[in-house]
Amino acid sequence: MNKLSIRLNAFEESATLAMAAKAREFKNRGIDVISLSLGEPDFKTPAHICEAAKKAIDDGKYFAYPPVAGYQDLREALAAKYQKENNVPYKAENIVVSNGAKQSIANAMLAILNPGDEVIIFSPYWVSYDALVRLAEAKPVLVKGGIENDFKVTASQVEEAITSKTRIIIFSSPCNPTGSVFLRSELEAIAQVVSKHENIVVIADEIYEHINFTGEHVSFASLPGMFERTITVNGFAKGFAMTGWRVGYIGAPKWIADGCNKMQGQLTSANCSIAQRAALAAITDDLAPTFAMVKEYEKRREIVYNLLKEIPGIKSNYPQGAFYFFPDVSFYYGKSDGERTIKNGDDFCMYMLEKAHVSLVPGGAFGEEKCIRLSYAASEKDLREALKRIKNALSLLN
Repeated sequence: MNKLSIRLNAFEESATLAMAAKAREFKNRGIDVISLSLGEPDFKTPAHICEAAKKAIDDGKYFAYPPVAGYQDLREALAAKYQKENNVPYKAENIVVSNGAKQSIANAMLAILNPGDEVIIFSPYWVSYDALVRLAEAKPVLVKGGIENDFKVTASQVEEAITSKTRIIIFSSPCNPTGSVFLRSELEAIAQVVSKHENIVVIADEIYEHINFTGEHVSFASLPGMFERTITVNGFAKGFAMTGWRVGYIGAPKWIADGCNKMQGQLTSANCSIAQRAALAAITDDLAPTFAMVKEYEKRREIVYNLLKEIPGIKSNYPQGAFYFFPDVSFYYGKSDGERTIKNGDDFCMYMLEKAHVSLVPGGAFGEEKCIRLSYAASEKDLREALKRIKNALSLLN
């Protein structure tokens, strides 16, 4: 028999994880690969967060199943954070803590969508948006923001894409993969469009909110009339260097939070008890380590931007947040080194892995075939060496 479900065959393996796996294969063969494929901070989790986890273990109080939606004190702290930092009046009842922001999005999709519903995805988009929509048996509707507009979708494009079947609009700001950040005025224009359609819910993925170089992060739920229409997704992986701790969360209207709680109760139950104690320390204690990381990311952004400008044929926006570049490399499509021809982003990334020993991710996985994603969550030394290798490998193509 050996037949998997139609549901599973409706989407592809995560391209970022696939490229990371290929990079590991090369490393296991003794090849010096510089990995710029995963969106994983190269910083260690701050010490005070780790100490909180150790203390929770030593206290011996946190070995039982936690409440499905998360410990009450963590949910209250997250609600207080939203009120203070984001101007969104969430209460603990509006918060659901999950096993990473990816599960938070999956919970919401599965709780809200019915087969045949449509989800507008701002493209380029994080790879899992499309897959999770398909998992919920709904239809992804991609609305594309071009590099000439910093990859940002406009309100008029959103208006044109809405149909009677539209149920969700999803986007990230700061954006993975482009690093783009929506300005307040741009989000306000989109909110005005959403306000005309009472059946639409917006999923605002704000997991990169701290890694924002514009000076202002605007939460969509804080805009007039959007509190009851918005699911705000966040987590601890990026801003606190806690990828492996797997703590994500949503803030949402109570009816949606209750639905996500019910869904999570059947899928995984609660997030890890010890990870939640670490998360509580992260959200209530000193943010100085986070600010220091952001300052370093900003420095790296300048280094990579200037090095990319030195490579003929590559076009890039100037990202305002997150830790990615999403350059257009289509200038090299059709070119060859005499042994292989670069036809698309997949070929480009495999060429770089094999020739330059640098791991990147094809842009097609994010909705833009002309581009590739490069993470600068790596040391300055590795970034300089990686860009040098990329430039040298591209110089061999004609």
